[in-house]
Amino acid sequence: MASFELLAPRTVDEASAALRSLPPGEAAVLAGGTDLLLDVDQGRATPRRVVSLRHLPWRTLDWNQGALTVGSTLPLRALETDPDLPRLLPGLYEAVRAVGSAALRSRATLGGNLGRAAPASDLIPVLLALDAEVDLVGPDGDRTESVDRFVRASRVTTLRRAELIRSVRIPEPRPSAFVWQRVRPVNDISQVSIAAAYSPSARTWRAALGGVPPRPVRLTEAEAVLLGARPPPDVVGRVAEAVGRHPALVGDRRASDEYRRRLAASLFARAVESVARRAGGPS
Repeated sequence: MASFELLAPRTVDEASAALRSLPPGEAAVLAGGTDLLLDVDQGRATPRRVVSLRHLPWRTLDWNQGALTVGSTLPLRALETDPDLPRLLPGLYEAVRAVGSAALRSRATLGGNLGRAAPASDLIPVLLALDAEVDLVGPDGDRTESVDRFVRASRVTTLRRAELIRSVRIPEPRPSAFVWQRVRPVNDISQVSIAAAYSPSARTWRAALGGVPPRPVRLTEAEAVLLGARPPPDVVGRVAEAVGRHPALVGDRRASDEYRRRLAASLFARAVESVARRAGGPS
């Protein structure tokens, strides 16, 4: 492993200054470290300085009138074991459970996952389906962006220089689901994943496709066709077939394009049916 300077600032200003004092690309942020330290060990990243966020007061989880705010450095294991999560946001619970092993989830964080912006992220699709927002802080002040806008491409976000992810906010409880397919259930990358959610307040659907380059994407055309909490099976079937023709479903060494198309259609139907069961009530 290449050597680097490790800093653990105790304030946001100190953290921003530590990042800003080096040229772009020469400083890295450490949240959980499950990806960064592996990249450094294998030579994919060679930072001169690593800025740890462990002392910043962001290991938090707060429910406020139904909205959930998760601090960016809270371990996923702490989110997973929150007693209200499976009931209020089942899709997020399923997505968190899909991340690696329990040991990995004890280190990995929501903020780190978003900052990395990997195409095969298991968390970004469900955050898209839940209309999640990212709370950012930096030298130019605070700002908020939707996850859909924040994640631009593989390893590319709208983070500005010396800016940090403070928290992630989900505006309301939603019947939701996250389904995926992998070669190995644990410690593998999803070949395809689907997240779906229904907003009882807006009476609208959200759905997202993951495991595809250059980033997980909203399935906006599918969302527009799904009406009511329990769409008719024939409608779900037609929409699922259309999802299977999405241009992002291309083959690589993990799966052929034909396999991904068939898989995406099947997973989409399963996800919508699961959400409909959880939503209950008339369509």
